[in-house]
Amino acid sequence: MITTDITGRRIAITGAGRGLGEAMAVAFADQGAELILLGRTAATLAATRDTITRRTGRAPLAVACDLADTASVAAAAGSLAAQLDRLDALINNGAFWLPGPLADLTTEDIVQVVNSQITGAALLTQRLAPLLLKSAAPDIVNIVSTSGVVNTRLLGASVPFYAAKHGQTGLTNGLRQEMAGTPIRVIGVYPPDIEDLSPLDGAAWNAAAAQPKAAKINERNVVEAVQFAITRPRNCTIATIVLDSDAGGTYQ
Repeated sequence: MITTDITGRRIAITGAGRGLGEAMAVAFADQGAELILLGRTAATLAATRDTITRRTGRAPLAVACDLADTASVAAAAGSLAAQLDRLDALINNGAFWLPGPLADLTTEDIVQVVNSQITGAALLTQRLAPLLLKSAAPDIVNIVSTSGVVNTRLLGASVPFYAAKHGQTGLTNGLRQEMAGTPIRVIGVYPPDIEDLSPLDGAAWNAAAAQPKAAKINERNVVEAVQFAITRPRNCTIATIVLDSDAGGTYQ
């Protein structure tokens, strides 16, 4: 029987201090995974760590990592390499949301959104690949966005954000080709604009399992898509998962 059990899987998640990253970390920890939390803001990262510790009795490893800062990425990867003997999954979830017309954006805005989503993700993956190769079942999961699907409308995203997400698509597809013949699978997940939902709100989280077709995509949907993908038999790579619902039209 095919299972979705992730007990004991050692999973690193970027952007784990808030939003989807926090929801994924808490949900996976609840199910017995060993979490490594990476995030830019120390306070939110500590809050996620403390939440998981209270709920599970197990304290996850939390490491500061600003994906837009190459020195921060190198330091985080070095810290993990010194503390871990393997890594079962790297979930590149961290992202800097940037709306607005190009003319209104600062240089810092543009550099941050591109560096965090392409340069930072590529460097972190490069540095953690040796730990992944020590796992019996390693996966890289890139949480991209429907902004990274070809010919998708901007839908409120800025041009640099849209371009960075297309860059993440290229990163995902390129990694999949480069990792062919190794134990590492590479999976791209493309959520649209999603409804905030947390395992900390138990009633709403549980109710989300039975939402109708027209309901907006929520964080539980994305978490479960990732979990399904990483628990398939090793001969099966679910290369691309695009999430959508009737709510708001295609990719909204």
